[in-house]
Amino acid sequence: MAREQEKTTQKSIWVHYKAALGKSIWMFLIAGIFYSLGAFFGGILSPLYYKGIIDSLASPENYSRIYYFFYLLLGVNVLQYFFSRTYEYIESTATSKGEARIASYALNHLSRHSYQFFTDNFAGSLVTKARRFSSAFETMSALFFEDFLYAVINILGILFVLFRTSATLGFVAFGWFVLLAYAILVRTKKRIPLERERGEKEARTTGVLSDVITNILNLKLFSSKTREGKYFDEVLEEERVARSRSWTVANNSFSINGAITLLAQSSLVFVSIFLWSKGMTTAGTIVLVMSYSNTLFNRLSGLGRSFRQFSDAYTNATDFAHIIEKDIEITDPRHPETLKIKAGEIVFDHVGFSYKNSKEVLTDFNLYVAPGEKIGVVGTSGAGKTTITKLLLRFADVTGGAITIDGQDIRKITQDDLRSTISYVPQDPILFHRTLRENIAYGKPDATEEEIIEAAKQAHAHEFIENLSHGYETLVGERGVKLSGGERQRVAIARAILKNAPILILDEATSALDSVSETHIKEALTALMHGKTTIVIAHRLSTIEKMDRIIVMEKGQIVEEGDHKTLLALKGIYFNFWNHQYKGFIK
Repeated sequence: MAREQEKTTQKSIWVHYKAALGKSIWMFLIAGIFYSLGAFFGGILSPLYYKGIIDSLASPENYSRIYYFFYLLLGVNVLQYFFSRTYEYIESTATSKGEARIASYALNHLSRHSYQFFTDNFAGSLVTKARRFSSAFETMSALFFEDFLYAVINILGILFVLFRTSATLGFVAFGWFVLLAYAILVRTKKRIPLERERGEKEARTTGVLSDVITNILNLKLFSSKTREGKYFDEVLEEERVARSRSWTVANNSFSINGAITLLAQSSLVFVSIFLWSKGMTTAGTIVLVMSYSNTLFNRLSGLGRSFRQFSDAYTNATDFAHIIEKDIEITDPRHPETLKIKAGEIVFDHVGFSYKNSKEVLTDFNLYVAPGEKIGVVGTSGAGKTTITKLLLRFADVTGGAITIDGQDIRKITQDDLRSTISYVPQDPILFHRTLRENIAYGKPDATEEEIIEAAKQAHAHEFIENLSHGYETLVGERGVKLSGGERQRVAIARAILKNAPILILDEATSALDSVSETHIKEALTALMHGKTTIVIAHRLSTIEKMDRIIVMEKGQIVEEGDHKTLLALKGIYFNFWNHQYKGFIK
């Protein structure tokens, strides 16, 4: 079953490439025609006219034909030059456009996967595989034209000419050709699984390296440089062993191919000389055979190395094809409904949810949030607080029941339409390595300068941005590392303010702020939440004290519900949380 799936994926590589290239695939077909003509004129006809010149020199009565063959040779070489140069221009243009199209196709398909998929995979490994998918096409197309197509044209043409010239020479050449081709195919077949293993190990190495660099702060804080270095060395050793196995098989193949090529060339030239000595062929034929044998066997022997490169590229393409064809966890409906969400009435109707191979997180969960209502959600870790926001945003799908907004099942509209109605500020916002202006305007790309600055002012981000040397044009670094946690949070809040969606989700949105900034942000959030349906996930209870309603969750269920004063009066779980935060540390 696994082999059948693998074969399906390998076949579909070409389907994906064709889909990505679109109409530009015709440029490659045209390039192939020009290359074929160039290979035929240069590899087949030129040696024939050299033969004619040599034979004319050997026969005084044929001296007059020397210039005839010379002009034919000149014409053939000019045509070969024209076809080859034309091919290069067409192929380079087609490949540069093709790589860009394939890279775009790869990102498009990669981004279709769910948020959970990206949390389960190394970002560095995914990036490497995506880039290799596009570069693999360049490698394989170049090898196809300049090695495989050239070899096929020359092999067929040369064998045809040799059989026409001398059946003996034709059979000798054909016999060695079959033996060499068999040796190449056998060794290549043995190397493909080894090369696939090498590719997997290399991708893992890239992923581990990316993980270490991403967590460089932890490496320094925990003085774990030696430990991480040792772990990385172990991963490198696994890659080295896999690479060594693959390359050993390749080197053995090159040695065998080289030996066969040497014997083939020597025997073919020897036979042609022998036939000449018996008067059965001409001196020009010896020149023709020497030229053809170098072309035929050296090119065929070189195919072993080309197969190795092709196998490398093919493995890289297959790795990403597996990702493309992996089941998409969260999909849009085939015929999505028109978006009708405006007021923001949210209903969790008997919702059940569990992760794969795990117990249920939510069981028969019910929650009604009125349009414009502001609710706070509290509970211990694992209670299901974050799960309800993931389900609402469709980062995961319910396994039972339904979630509706304004009466519309969120599974019946596209994910993009759904998320366009929700502003989400996570606990640890991640920014693009772009300018502050671009990051703030990300939710509204056509925002004016005035709108961007106003949103930044409301989020109390304008003050620190103005003090930066490049102001709003400051690059924030990868994942926003050049900013403090509080500054990143303020930029994320400004982004949410600018998006101005009817539903607002705050996941510990003030957790990274100092006390002064928190006070300012609370004021901004109060204004932001006006008229919006708001869900606030909180550990710091002061952030939800003024919510219309607070729900307390335990083991996927709502166990307490009411406003702040009501919950304190119950003297239950919420009361204990409050006392722990505001009395437990002061003794």
